[in-house]
Amino acid sequence: MPFLLSNDMDLPLIDIDATAQAELVRRGSLTAGDLLDAAIARYQALNPILNAVASFDPEKASQRLHRTLSGSVFEGVPTLLKDLLAYPGLPASFGSRLLAGYVPAAGSPYTDAIDAAGLVVIGKSTTSEFGLLGTTESMATGQTRNPWDLSRSTGGSSGGAAAAVASGMFPVAHASDGGGSIRGPASLCGVFGFKPGRGKTRSTGMPDDAPLSALLSDHCLSRTVRDSATWLRVTEKEGITNPLADAAELAADLPGSLRIGWFERDCFGHLPDPDVRIALRATVKLCESLSHRLMPIDGPRLDRAEPGGAILDLMAATTAHLTGMVAPNLTPTQSEQSLEPYTRWLVKRGRGIAPFRIGEAMETMATFGHDFKKLLEGFDVLLSPTIPFTAFPLGEFAPGTDNEILRLHFERSAAFTALASMAGFPAMSVPLQVSEGGLPIGSHFVVREGDEALLLRLAFQLEAAAPWLPRLRELSRRLAWRKS
Repeated sequence: MPFLLSNDMDLPLIDIDATAQAELVRRGSLTAGDLLDAAIARYQALNPILNAVASFDPEKASQRLHRTLSGSVFEGVPTLLKDLLAYPGLPASFGSRLLAGYVPAAGSPYTDAIDAAGLVVIGKSTTSEFGLLGTTESMATGQTRNPWDLSRSTGGSSGGAAAAVASGMFPVAHASDGGGSIRGPASLCGVFGFKPGRGKTRSTGMPDDAPLSALLSDHCLSRTVRDSATWLRVTEKEGITNPLADAAELAADLPGSLRIGWFERDCFGHLPDPDVRIALRATVKLCESLSHRLMPIDGPRLDRAEPGGAILDLMAATTAHLTGMVAPNLTPTQSEQSLEPYTRWLVKRGRGIAPFRIGEAMETMATFGHDFKKLLEGFDVLLSPTIPFTAFPLGEFAPGTDNEILRLHFERSAAFTALASMAGFPAMSVPLQVSEGGLPIGSHFVVREGDEALLLRLAFQLEAAAPWLPRLRELSRRLAWRKS
């Protein structure tokens, strides 16, 4: 392999997770500098193929190495932050040409926790403009390609993180989720994607009263469950009731026989593609083999004019607010005309929304969350597809496509995942299945508010029963030898 081998392991670093890489540093088998050098080599080999990285600054990362805490859980492990999260010294373009060159002076309590955990931020992953589209092929950074089929999309908006992790470029990467932006790319790229419940993690700097704050969750995309569990533990809100246990404790604590309600129609009553239906049935059988009690149910239904419209209004209001904030700081050469057409359409819509409508949209989401909670009363977990299709061709939903087509694609992409976002519940996409054509298909699990530990215990059990890491290792090997 062209990437660094550890001193006492048969596997190259591209094949092992962040937990194992940090353990090598703590044992003295490797240095944090070795991990950084290996990550740079992987970036140089893989990013020209995938275009998953929006900005890359190894010099600043090297300067931060001396601040890495000795003995920290992710000591010396290089990572990426999604290009929607401010971090001091790195560009934050939000996937937009409008903000090209903007470099924030400060981070947030969330990025402080990432630093304290020993992670070394080396750059930013690509995203759709302001995280709005369900594909990662912005006019600012171009097309991010799916490692499983380079002609296909990674989904959005955490598509760069998903491609970087699936390929082995980085073992773990920050991601964020408003309606499914962690879980959708996780499904399309075959990695583990976990969304914490509302209010679980530290502040990223977004005001609590911002229109979308109730929907948004920050976490990571990972190749293993233990990396995701550890990331959540180190980014939990300080002083939170019932803090998460150590990953090893969660893995050892089997979840018992769970009552799992499963459904295959999305929130508008539509069936997913045939490959996804087959995959869901396979996951049902897997869960039954683990002694869980599975029951088919009618999933929740949405009225497009109510919760669906509420999410669109909140997205529009947030986008209009963001562009309004940056407008006074634009240079004479910068203009809102540099925004993508879909973003401009949302800004125009957002500026026309009366303030009382935002309150109504928030109330609509709260009502739906209450109804969704009632659906969970008879079950420990709900199971569905993550996203109703496999990875789609690049260009099909690219910026510049008709706005209504893009809106409908977002709606269909999030028709399973947005339910947990509106309710504020923990949810995850687990890469358990593969289509007949070799494309990954995630299975989506949702639990009640505050049940992150139960969800992760189930994830550890599924990972042991149907491990996906061998598939990712084989993918990494194929990509590592590919000529860019």
